[in-house]
Amino acid sequence: MNERSAPRSIEQYLEALRAALMGEDPALVQDALYDAEEYLRAEVAANPDRSEADTLELIASTYGAPDEVAGAYRTTEKQVRTALAPPPRKVSRTAFGRFFAVYGDSRTWTALFYMLLALVTGIFYFTATVAGLSLSAGLMVMIIGIPVFLLFVGFTRVLALAEGRLVEGLLGQRMPRRPVYPSKGTPIFERIKDMLTDRRTWTTMFYFLLMLPLGILYFTTAITGIAVGLGLAVGSIASLLLDTGFGNISIDNAVYFGPSPVLAPLLFIAGILLLTAVMHLVRGIGRAHGTLAKHLLVAPRDAA
Repeated sequence: MNERSAPRSIEQYLEALRAALMGEDPALVQDALYDAEEYLRAEVAANPDRSEADTLELIASTYGAPDEVAGAYRTTEKQVRTALAPPPRKVSRTAFGRFFAVYGDSRTWTALFYMLLALVTGIFYFTATVAGLSLSAGLMVMIIGIPVFLLFVGFTRVLALAEGRLVEGLLGQRMPRRPVYPSKGTPIFERIKDMLTDRRTWTTMFYFLLMLPLGILYFTTAITGIAVGLGLAVGSIASLLLDTGFGNISIDNAVYFGPSPVLAPLLFIAGILLLTAVMHLVRGIGRAHGTLAKHLLVAPRDAA
């Protein structure tokens, strides 16, 4: 980068970096901008006797010009994705093999764990959001209501970052690993305005409110589907092993009605097919929820 086109301020550097990362994942852009701004402001603060333009000119030769930094982030992102990607699975040539290959996909089991965990996190997110909004609204008649609400918004962003780590780790959707860098040198009222007009402020709250019904739905779907599938499969085996005739099952001298020996194999097959179908549904829900979280918790590309 020549001297004429070198950024003369931190804002120009960040704008050039954002332009160089155009088309990349919004989560990657947010991380890159955070790291760059943190480094740039630290360097400027460490050299008070040097102008910001001179410091940036020196940084361009050490930390790197915006296009060089963007290239480094692209390379690192590819390496990280390769390292974190699950082991490649051998794709079966038959529909039968592809149908049952869902059990060998690690994302199926991590998505199942997320669906079960979503009931707990959904209750926590919903309770925290409703309590925060109610407390802020109740105190809004007094001047203390405004700082309480702003603290609540900051808390939701911390929660969003934590939820992003869960989503990325369990569902495989790339989420930000750094928060949005706090504004420096901006008047306090301008910061408040930016926070209130930021789409993410409200979509994050909406996501947390939505997590309670989604958590209930996910938990119920997973438990019910797995229980019914396993019940049919295990119950049919038990009926064959414990059958006393005419489909009666004897357990501890108690007789229970069960499927006849003729229907037991069919019920076993039905149970296995249902269980496998539920696992496909679990994997699909994991992918869909990852996309939902990405749209509601991450700043859009043009605002990253």
